[in-house]
Amino acid sequence: MDSRAGVEGDRLVEHTICIGRVCRSKAGRDKGKYFLVKEIVDEQFVLIVDGAAHKIASPKRKRIKHLECRGDVAEAIAAKLKEGAKVFDAEINSALKSLGYDENR
Repeated sequence: MDSRAGVEGDRLVEHTICIGRVCRSKAGRDKGKYFLVKEIVDEQFVLIVDGAAHKIASPKRKRIKHLECRGDVAEAIAAKLKEGAKVFDAEINSALKSLGYDENR
């Protein structure tokens, strides 16, 4: 897997890409928006969702280098995705909001 650095306070922190991790887009038309990682495709790409513009049925394929990973993971969503259980867009949207990542909606 790949790691991306983030800044928390005055220190540089490494966050590993994993299912359910909150990431911010650094490039493209969705720059500045927050997403959850739905699936890791390979070493360069992941599938991301936000429950609004990029729904669970049609996730966005994004290069990992164009994402800034945050320290938060939506544990309940991650567990459901790993089990293959049904996840609803409202759950994803709600998880992002509950973690405090709804300012760019």
